[in-house]
Amino acid sequence: MHATDAGMRIDALPLSPAARRRLQEWMLLTRFDRPIGWLLLLWPILWALWIAARGLPSLKLLVVFVGGTILTRSAGCIINDFFDRDFDPQVQRTRTRPLAARRISPYEALGLFAALMLVALLLALQLDFAAVELALVAAALMVSYPLFKRFFPAPQVYLGMAFGWGVPMAFVATTGAVPRVGWLIFVIAVVWATIYDTFYAMVDRDDDRRIGLRSTALLFGEMDLYAIAFLQCVMLAGLWFVGEQAALGLPYRLGLAVAAALFARQLWRARRRERERCFEAFLDNNHVGLVIFVGIVVDFAVAATAQH
Repeated sequence: MHATDAGMRIDALPLSPAARRRLQEWMLLTRFDRPIGWLLLLWPILWALWIAARGLPSLKLLVVFVGGTILTRSAGCIINDFFDRDFDPQVQRTRTRPLAARRISPYEALGLFAALMLVALLLALQLDFAAVELALVAAALMVSYPLFKRFFPAPQVYLGMAFGWGVPMAFVATTGAVPRVGWLIFVIAVVWATIYDTFYAMVDRDDDRRIGLRSTALLFGEMDLYAIAFLQCVMLAGLWFVGEQAALGLPYRLGLAVAAALFARQLWRARRRERERCFEAFLDNNHVGLVIFVGIVVDFAVAATAQH
């Protein structure tokens, strides 16, 4: 969904012009018009849910985790923009965001953040106590992430921890514990977030250097694509071991082969480090998450059919 499509849908709602404008600003603030963010956050959680359940997880868990992912990602966008409201006007890509452009006040943004987190908490309370405890850790990681860009040289790694924390939550909610394969998927989620968010940071590298924000794009410097390629190999190796531990077969391995081809295409696209191409490489990671998920789903489906 693009911002223009979202605007057209909002214009069709039976609301006053002022209410429609407010709703549109909220949609831009939460990036609800850009699902790439919650999709990248959701894929490792879906991998974990399917592997933990050895096939199809319960409808209740799917609703809680999909809904919670969308809500917390939207809330995370708000708190990120809140902390960056004085930096974003200095960055070409972010200067028109509602908080940066002062179309929404910080107090209004915090109110919307609190409302989204409250609904997410109500969803989390449908899980057992151990999963709720992990959800609180995830919330703390998400809220503190924007501050790490001020001093931590690799904030993408910390973002990966925040994004990946849903993986142990999924295992605890499904089986009551986090096995070795669950922590392995968590580490893979951290590595993957570092990969795609480095592509994202390459878009803003010049602006971040000028205003003093940290990123792996700046940390890696001229070795950025080599570092990304290394991390891609680490991720694929980790996913191979996930397949070994979860007893996944050929469909899953084929998914990994397609993911490897997609990774190679990303490196090729970004080879000249052009902003638009780096952003395309970032977006392409949605397909990586999808093909791995499809491989897992098909693998369990084939195994279930063979047993019958």
